[in-house]
Amino acid sequence: MIQLKHILSTALAALALASASVFAAGGQVSVHLVDKQGKALPGAAVWLTGQGLTADQAVLKQSYKMGQKDRAFTPHLLIVPQQAEVSFPNYDSILHHVYSFSPAKSFEFKLYRDQPQALTFSATGAVELGCNIHDWMLGYILVVDSTHFAVTDQQGIARISLPKAELTDVVLKVWHEGFMDLDSPESNSLSRVKSGDKLNIQLNQALGMFQDDFSDEFDDYE
Repeated sequence: MIQLKHILSTALAALALASASVFAAGGQVSVHLVDKQGKALPGAAVWLTGQGLTADQAVLKQSYKMGQKDRAFTPHLLIVPQQAEVSFPNYDSILHHVYSFSPAKSFEFKLYRDQPQALTFSATGAVELGCNIHDWMLGYILVVDSTHFAVTDQQGIARISLPKAELTDVVLKVWHEGFMDLDSPESNSLSRVKSGDKLNIQLNQALGMFQDDFSDEFDDYE
């Protein structure tokens, strides 16, 4: 029995090492995203899809959180793979009432503070979040059919991991909360992508207006 346990333990360790080696050998690709006017676009989701993309098991098993802090969703945009479980911790000392009417996931967490809620997100698409108490609160969970994704920084740059050094026939998808149709990301077909590549992508559509912060210091449910 002890010998069997040792064999199983060794096999699992070897499998984990092999999986880690695959992604360590892959590297990453950089995406520089600009809007239709040529300005760097922060806060956009970018991800890769294609036949040769091996799923990153670490990303699939990751613990995802969409918190509420200082009467705002944090992070503002959370990207998760299909079947990911997301918890909704409330870091504020006040109550929140989180909900979504989005087709990808419709739900409601009524007034809560200390008991974190959690959901599994099975369908791809944008899930727009709101708070029934604090109307200005707005956040997004983007569920994608990939484990290779990132959010652009203030310079409009994102770095996406690759499962191997070179891929062919992949699609780079882009999503932003300013799109008129939140369920229709833009797609860019790429015949070849190599580790270390720097991809310059420009949006095809103009962005809509973003919601301002209309917070009210007296609008607190203790």
